Amino acid sequence: MQQRWPDRLWIVRHGESAGNVARDAAHAAGLGRIDIAGRDVDVPLSPQGERQSEALGRWFAAMPAAERPDVVLTSPYQRALCTAQRLHRAGGLPVDPGDFVVDERLREKEFGVLDGLTTNGIRAEFPDQAEFRRLLGKFYHRPPGGESWCDVILRLRSALDTISLHHGGRRVLVVGHQVVVLCLRYLLENLTEAEILAIDAAGDVANCAVTEYRFDADAGPRGALVLHRYNMVAPLTEAGAPVTVEPDAAEPSQAAGVR
Repeated sequence: MQQRWPDRLWIVRHGESAGNVARDAAHAAGLGRIDIAGRDVDVPLSPQGERQSEALGRWFAAMPAAERPDVVLTSPYQRALCTAQRLHRAGGLPVDPGDFVVDERLREKEFGVLDGLTTNGIRAEFPDQAEFRRLLGKFYHRPPGGESWCDVILRLRSALDTISLHHGGRRVLVVGHQVVVLCLRYLLENLTEAEILAIDAAGDVANCAVTEYRFDADAGPRGALVLHRYNMVAPLTEAGAPVTVEPDAAEPSQAAGVR
């Protein structure tokens, strides 16, 4: 019987972005709006994000060639695509950037009218949406023009079907965003809403952190991907690169009390 899933699946959040830095600064100053010019899709890596990506690339490069990723799927957002490119530049990916699979289903969660706002800004400009989010929770709340976590999960179900159809037995790297990491965990581990929100509440996914699954032929009737590690930042700390955990724009901080 043909193996359905990859032998290994790594899911990596992009390196720290200029948007992460701007969001952190806006929250620290109590501002309502994050100082980001242009579209979210075009937000670049910060200098720290570049160093994080290169540190992670060296970690992959230290693996035997036969154990490194041989398929790379990435969000089309610049911060994710540039993270994958810097992993390659540091020697960690034998896959040429021209062969990266840029998949829009791995894009950042869309925030709609809340895009670029801090928690304070949402409360000030859209108090009704702040209340809806409090009542519904982030899993089900869909801001006007944006997505809920369920919407993201719907497109990721399709992405996982593509991975299982085309990349069975391969070693696959996915470079995406915090919500992509969490929602893929929800799908791959068959978690409940309460379980994945508890993981989220325990702490943000760090920039360039590694979540890894390995195929276990004895897990279920056809085998399954089993979680090997989550939110691992050892490649960054060992290389002396800064570990950063800023949430994405328009996502409430863990201390904000708005879920």
